[in-house]
Amino acid sequence: MSKVAVVYWSGTGNTEAMAMTVAEGAKSKGAEVSVIPAAEFTAEQIGNYGAIAFGCPSMGAEQLEESEFEPMFAACEGRLSGKSIALFGSYGWGGGEWMRSWESRCGDAGANMVCDSVICNETPDDEALSACRELGAALA
Repeated sequence: MSKVAVVYWSGTGNTEAMAMTVAEGAKSKGAEVSVIPAAEFTAEQIGNYGAIAFGCPSMGAEQLEESEFEPMFAACEGRLSGKSIALFGSYGWGGGEWMRSWESRCGDAGANMVCDSVICNETPDDEALSACRELGAALA
């Protein structure tokens, strides 16, 4: 059985809803899943999981949330080489530049992106939730 972590930050609940659906998708494929708020995850925990989904909404000028998520993710970057990961998040404005920048950071760190990232505008609709389930299944 694979072990999957779903690590997220959510301000309005949109990215949290996506995280729970990613977890459902991974569980549906038999994975043992831990859903962990960003404030409770450390780089040292990366080795405990075969795959990790990171979720964060776009903030400010299309960037990751700065007080909890960004410091946690920056600490993790050096340990992502060869690790199977996927990214997801919601946004309220802009065109998804934060996700493209985040994907580049993961690629530069040597991460294995297992599927396309999932982004949605505001509250995730049925299409976004379906994509989140598929993302979770791909990680498992």
